[in-house]
Amino acid sequence: MAGTMKAWVFERTGLEGLAWTDVPLPEPGPGEVRVRLRASALNHRDLYFLEGRSKAAPGAILGSDGAGVVEAIGDGVTGVRVGDEVLIVPSLGWPAKSDAPPEGFRILGVPDPGTLAEAIVVPAEGVVPKPPYLSWEEAAALPLSSLTAYRAVVTRAAVRAGETVLIPGIGGAVAQSALLIARALGARVFATSRSPEKAERARALGAERVFDTAGDFAEAARAATGGRGVDVVVETVGGVTFGTSLRALRRGGRLVTFAAGYGGTAEIDIRSFFYGQYTLLGTTMGSTEEFREMVTFFAVHGLRPVVDRVYPAEAAREAFERLLRSEQFGKIVLRWTEGL
Repeated sequence: MAGTMKAWVFERTGLEGLAWTDVPLPEPGPGEVRVRLRASALNHRDLYFLEGRSKAAPGAILGSDGAGVVEAIGDGVTGVRVGDEVLIVPSLGWPAKSDAPPEGFRILGVPDPGTLAEAIVVPAEGVVPKPPYLSWEEAAALPLSSLTAYRAVVTRAAVRAGETVLIPGIGGAVAQSALLIARALGARVFATSRSPEKAERARALGAERVFDTAGDFAEAARAATGGRGVDVVVETVGGVTFGTSLRALRRGGRLVTFAAGYGGTAEIDIRSFFYGQYTLLGTTMGSTEEFREMVTFFAVHGLRPVVDRVYPAEAAREAFERLLRSEQFGKIVLRWTEGL
């Protein structure tokens, strides 16, 4: 007979509408596995539900990032065993790499139960072996942001060794993963930030130059490339920086974007765009195939996602408050106590 587990359950908008409560322990069905979480990580997507910008039904369990140990398997599962240490794939319904997500693609956590719980049931193909060199906190920080960055940098923008990549808004976890991936590919990386502290940390991660986001970083990037402009911009901010990012490109350059958090619209000078021979690429998340590629890429290069701060699972509200204040550099992680 199934027992219960602790989870953070959405009841209404606002942080006070997130309840720490007992819910039924889910049982895996055919083709599914249950993972006992060791760590979970927060995303802005979770905040959108709490702020009312996205809709969630009362009783929903938020969370898209997690890592843990397989503790039960359903009928017909092969290739996964009880006791396996795994990462949870945050993409559902997108098995193979493709030009765009198929119909039915969704992100783990609303409407499906998410990772802000002691345990979660997911399809067996939705777990990937955890690289042994990563801590549980690092493993939980990897999935959503690094998958998004990997598809943007590798699959869509096809960044090559020797190219110059500009990443505005380096305080975000996707931007930091994009920096790590681009550097591992042999690219030069520029970044932007409004914070001197975050700029210094970005340089420590491998950014060659960090410009002030509030200034004309397009002019700064052109000056740093002898007036030529950068080969690729990974636009992680939104409409407020889009125009400046476009001006930073060399003729024939590529801009890949997945962000609208700071403005969902942008004006483009069409004449400058076609004379510049620019390529504009949209992207979002990634497939299970790309997730596996990303995990292998990180392991081969010994990359570690940036963890900002770790909180006990019971302190999720405090963790969300830090995310709301945009104080973080890297992922905010919740640690689950083993055997709760």
